[in-house]
Amino acid sequence: MTYRQKDDGGLGRRRFLTTAALTGATIVGASALGGFDADAAFAAEPSLDPAIPKSTFVEGRITGITGSVLEVAGSYGDHARVQLTNVTSVWKVRPTTAAEIEIGDGLYARGVPMPDGTVAADAVWVNIVNIDTTIRGIAKNRVHFSHGQHEIVGHVRQDTTNASYAGRALTSDLSRLRIGQSAQVLGAWRPFDNSVDVVRISVGH
Repeated sequence: MTYRQKDDGGLGRRRFLTTAALTGATIVGASALGGFDADAAFAAEPSLDPAIPKSTFVEGRITGITGSVLEVAGSYGDHARVQLTNVTSVWKVRPTTAAEIEIGDGLYARGVPMPDGTVAADAVWVNIVNIDTTIRGIAKNRVHFSHGQHEIVGHVRQDTTNASYAGRALTSDLSRLRIGQSAQVLGAWRPFDNSVDVVRISVGH
């Protein structure tokens, strides 16, 4: 889902985020940087706001949380500080709040750079993964996948997990999954045991 924000009196998204980051003001608005559902984490959408020529992305592992600032160690040895605001969209298996974010979680964030070097986040996806796999086993509450040389346990969540067969509408019916099928899995990684909470399994796409 992608929203388009109506520019009100020339006040762009950068100023919305800047104001939110610096003052904590309550601002209700929709993203001008692109969508913030789970799929948007992997989309290369340009900013919808001409005042924001380019979005900034941060990825890595959360090493510290100080108030509303996340310390993030990047995968390539870099370090970033992500400022959450009261307009930041947070995803962790489902849309949620910043209270669900923990040290040790993986993070992918999109936002705009601030004068103090932080990135004011428009959207944060916690532990999100989107991987090409092959189904190796099916149990009542789990699906076993292989990804390259790795075996992955996928936890089926009754209130969350859906399947898409050949691009059709999502369904909670997983009975048509078959061992040996190629499957794209969207889900949330569990850092403590490297398993995945499955949000969506797409087969035949």
